[in-house]
Amino acid sequence: MKFKAVLFDFDYTLGDATESIVAGFRHAFEKMGLPEPTEAAVRSTVGYLLKDGYTMLTGDSDPERQEEFVRLFQEKCRPMQPKTTKLLPGARELLEALKEAGVPMGIITSKRDSALQAVLEALNIRDMFALTISGDQVHAPKPDPTGLLRTMETLGVTGDEVLYCGDTVLDAGTAQRAGTHFAAVTTGVTPAGDFASYPCDYVARDMVDMKAWLGL
Repeated sequence: MKFKAVLFDFDYTLGDATESIVAGFRHAFEKMGLPEPTEAAVRSTVGYLLKDGYTMLTGDSDPERQEEFVRLFQEKCRPMQPKTTKLLPGARELLEALKEAGVPMGIITSKRDSALQAVLEALNIRDMFALTISGDQVHAPKPDPTGLLRTMETLGVTGDEVLYCGDTVLDAGTAQRAGTHFAAVTTGVTPAGDFASYPCDYVARDMVDMKAWLGL
């Protein structure tokens, strides 16, 4: 293990919260008088801030409508998410192997902190991470590198010593701007070829593949 810290995105990197996210979108769209979005359309927004996901699917950038969407989304999604989110194949085994190797881990995600902590607690992995930084704890969303840079500073590591793992080009861009290593995983909606435009150490099929690549 050449890395002194391994950091992760959450949705479609470590966990799958599709059921609650789709339910949240459909609930909010119904209440707002909008057509029901497909699961594929909703999945394409995962990794972005909720308000931006709403705009991506509707073309509506009105701040009041964005705020209404977020409120209605959370009304449905928040109680569901800790109960329905699952770890992706190989994720728990990778986390356990990194912990056994004494490698500090962290999460940098666009997810809200309250939602993330509830999910980590329900999955019984909260204590595995040295720290987590969520979308509502930074001034700008990914690919702004603030969260990643803050994590590196807290852990006392440099970019050459850090691996960031994620499933989107937002994650790849974040690592590039922060000057860290990056490994992609294709368990989300982003195909492997989309990472070709970014510095990328490895593109893994899943976390089983990632664990093998890391030699754990």
